[in-house]
Amino acid sequence: MTTTNGGATSGGAAPSAAPPQPQLHVVAQYIKDLSFENPNAPQSLTPGTQPQLGIQINVGAKPMSDTDVEVTLKLEGKAENASTLIFRFELEYAGVFRIQNVPQESLNPIVLIECPRLLFPFAREVVASTVRNGGFPPLLLDPVDFAGLYRQKMSQMQSVGGMPMQPS
Repeated sequence: MTTTNGGATSGGAAPSAAPPQPQLHVVAQYIKDLSFENPNAPQSLTPGTQPQLGIQINVGAKPMSDTDVEVTLKLEGKAENASTLIFRFELEYAGVFRIQNVPQESLNPIVLIECPRLLFPFAREVVASTVRNGGFPPLLLDPVDFAGLYRQKMSQMQSVGGMPMQPS
């Protein structure tokens, strides 16, 4: 323990200023694009066999300033019975994140794992509501392993000689 006696310190080195703490703030979040198609209604609304669902999720990021990054979740999905399309949706849900005091080597994992993890519950709700408003039971997407997606994307980029996204 360091004590102060009349301006002099005893018991160790002078206290130093703590390094600034890493910070991640959500500045804004919003729907960039939303599309829902129910091309075979009203026939597609009649109960039948369980449809086959196909879902794709992609994450993109675009630097906006020295501290701000726009992260976009792109969710695409469709439900089919045999070869008949029941419904299809596309959602681009984005957020602007302010990232400060983060070492450069930690920036990509934060942008491509933590930011999408924060956005996903809201995008999931948009998809569920949109499918429900299209006349179907709400589509509740399973949780996504964004760390696994990040590792997969990094291994693909290394195998083709690409570089990961480097926000400025």
